[in-house]
Amino acid sequence: MTAPPPAVMAAGDLTKRPVVTLDGEAVAQVKDVVLDGAGGRIAGFTLAGRGLLSGPLRKSLPWSAVHALGADAVMITSAEALEDKAAVASWQEASGGLVRGARVLTDQGVQVGSVRDVLVESGREGRVVGVEMSSTEALGRQERTVFLPLGGRPALTGDTLMIPARDTEYVVEDVGELAAAVRRRRLAEAGAEAEAGPGGLGGAHLTKGPSVTGGPDGAGRSDVSGEGRTP
Repeated sequence: MTAPPPAVMAAGDLTKRPVVTLDGEAVAQVKDVVLDGAGGRIAGFTLAGRGLLSGPLRKSLPWSAVHALGADAVMITSAEALEDKAAVASWQEASGGLVRGARVLTDQGVQVGSVRDVLVESGREGRVVGVEMSSTEALGRQERTVFLPLGGRPALTGDTLMIPARDTEYVVEDVGELAAAVRRRRLAEAGAEAEAGPGGLGGAHLTKGPSVTGGPDGAGRSDVSGEGRTP
């Protein structure tokens, strides 16, 4: 039997998601999601307490310590997986990646949208697979919310996300359709790389380092958290 594809979720929606051990103990909740731009993955999470102890914690959760990212919780083996806040803080200091409002520009110089949120896969990989964006007339869908699948290493410079023009073919209007669009894009990219051969050019590459999504107190960080999102 074929396994179902991983669920796709917005990074902003992960804020306040509980961090739960395999024994069922909720030990924290997600405060900020830290993205590793160079790897196209989640780098880890800064944390807050639960309930009355909901302020920031001095602990963080590197992605290497995550058992799985689920639809309703971030799973860890035990509370011992939590590390000192500095384990993730270095990524925050190097932030500057997928900023809310960053323009999405094709390699032919056409702006097709602006970033509203970053989309990641559930499971054990924590891959960044796309962006939610507000489209422009260039897509024939001006100021509509659409979903764009990304390659494994999206090219980002400053406040601009650069994509191959052909990637606009995979834009969908329902986040539920994004997983299938990601698969189609990956197959097309694999075919293009095979045709190019060992000396050919691969997919888009990163030109910027790690980024972080954060809440309203995350000064100097890329904010694509769920708080303050416009409908």
